Amino acid sequence: MNDSSPDSARTVSPDASLSDAATELFGRRGVGALAEKMGIVVLEMSAERAVARMPVDGNTQPVGILHGGAHVVLAETLGSIAANVHAGPGRLAMGIELNASHSRSAAVGWVTGTCTAIHLGRTLTTHQVVMTDDDGRLLSTVRITNFLTDDRG
Repeated sequence: MNDSSPDSARTVSPDASLSDAATELFGRRGVGALAEKMGIVVLEMSAERAVARMPVDGNTQPVGILHGGAHVVLAETLGSIAANVHAGPGRLAMGIELNASHSRSAAVGWVTGTCTAIHLGRTLTTHQVVMTDDDGRLLSTVRITNFLTDDRG
């Protein structure tokens, strides 16, 4: 990891399976401050598949269960980074649509998000992210679509 991206060192597992493009992207842009605040740890990253974990503790609603927005943060982190890996250097992925269906709540442990590419095109990507608890039970399903464009920055 590049020392100029300190959040990457904390949010990407040292044992993570990263594509060359993901390694380059993390070195250039990092993972992001929100992923760090949420405790998200990337375990695997490529344009086709990404996996990360997030603790329930610290990401709950007042009633003690994982906040629905936390599911969405994990999903958007995975889908957006995977889309940016696909976009490549000099290009940028921007989220244009996201929907989430919550199936079960979690009050303890960790949530694992597994992101799978549905479509990897020249101008659009779509990923599905399935969140499960420590026992492998489905918590939520999220679909995210990103628009790919030239990076003007």
